[in-house]
Amino acid sequence: MRILAINDISCVGKCSLTVALPIISACGVTCDILPTAILSTHTGGFQGYTFRDLSEDIPAIIAHWKSLHLQYDIIISGYLGSISQIEMVKQVKKDLLKEGGLFVVDPVMGDNGILYSHFDKHFVDEMKGLCRIADIIVPNLTEACFLTDINYANVTEKDYPAILAKLKELCPRPSVTGCDVECNGAIRSAVFYTDDAGKVKSCATEKIEGAFHGAGDVYASALVGALARGVHMDKAVEISAEFTKNIEKAVN
Repeated sequence: MRILAINDISCVGKCSLTVALPIISACGVTCDILPTAILSTHTGGFQGYTFRDLSEDIPAIIAHWKSLHLQYDIIISGYLGSISQIEMVKQVKKDLLKEGGLFVVDPVMGDNGILYSHFDKHFVDEMKGLCRIADIIVPNLTEACFLTDINYANVTEKDYPAILAKLKELCPRPSVTGCDVECNGAIRSAVFYTDDAGKVKSCATEKIEGAFHGAGDVYASALVGALARGVHMDKAVEISAEFTKNIEKAVN
């Protein structure tokens, strides 16, 4: 089993490829990486960070891998810094994903109801195109709202199934993280997802208060690792949600 993780490298901060590589590797499968950018730190809470776009390097890397006849059972795409990189990832899927392989997209674009500063509606529209060729997408609630043209500010718990239904028009198996739900008078953090049979389900864990940069990367990486080991979707979501909660609790 061979997995390719496409994401940025934030040299300081527990996110992106510095999260994906160890988690997926710990699942006992080979994880190769395709960096989209190198940052001195992640962009949350740091000022003056450096950013190097690696778009010019990606085509040569892909060409070399094609010459080696590399093929992947699973490809997971994370942070993409430009529309041109979205097109590159489409080519990666076409050239390097095995027939019958799994293509997972984490449409990294925003959080807390707003897009990250360097993204706009045009980027969102192009990301929708990438989601349309994915087997599974793993947006947070903010990204799910942008992908479905739903106003994040007006979303309540009762809207989650409708958001999943609209996401299914883009991708057959969406999995949305960061959905607050009330359970026995307490607020819990839930993942709403579509199972292997197409049914909308949810998995709730203890809500850990605080800001956790890279939590989405942790969840997506654990999910891919579990699926790579043959775990069915229901159990894979449960494992990944619980693992993410435990990581948040450990660093809180």
